Amino acid sequence: MALNPQLFANGLPVPFVNEMFVLARDGVEFEIEKIPGAQGGNVKAKGTVYLSNIRMVFVANKPVGNFFAFDLPLLYVRGEKFNQPIFHCNNISGAVDPVVPETEHRALYSTHSFKILFKEGGCGTFIPLFFNLIASVRRYNQQASAPQVQVDPLQAAQTPVDEMMRHAYVDPNDPTRIFLQQPNSENQLRRRTYQPNNTENSI
Repeated sequence: MALNPQLFANGLPVPFVNEMFVLARDGVEFEIEKIPGAQGGNVKAKGTVYLSNIRMVFVANKPVGNFFAFDLPLLYVRGEKFNQPIFHCNNISGAVDPVVPETEHRALYSTHSFKILFKEGGCGTFIPLFFNLIASVRRYNQQASAPQVQVDPLQAAQTPVDEMMRHAYVDPNDPTRIFLQQPNSENQLRRRTYQPNNTENSI
């Protein structure tokens, strides 16, 4: 995970090299715990979720304190579950491990529990694409390293998503926007690393 990733002025996350955005879903509520500086460590905000071949990024409609966006690398998400409660809206819950800087120790960083609640409309387009993509990322990166070594989340960029997109089911009750072509960014800036201290290069 990465708190407050870089965004363009229009709210679109600044992409990594070889990152392809698959969809955007408005009208969701995002809950996350163990956020430094947040009251009780918990944040709840409404906004948009972007899903790419590398990560899921929540972007808040309005900042909550110093929180305005949250980045969930697909390789670091675990325990994800689709919930259909009787009296509340459908949601995805799970946990995401932190992206630890190379100079820091893993024990200093906590795993975050998260929940994405679909407050407006169905989720019949979003859910299959999310679960298919995360399964594909895991299959592709299974042999990447030994279990005790944390894998670079950008390796997920190698996951083939074109075939998945061609066969995606579109639910008319789901307001998810699928990107048939990549959204226009304000310039060609692309991030090369999750590490904040490195300068970002353009391609």
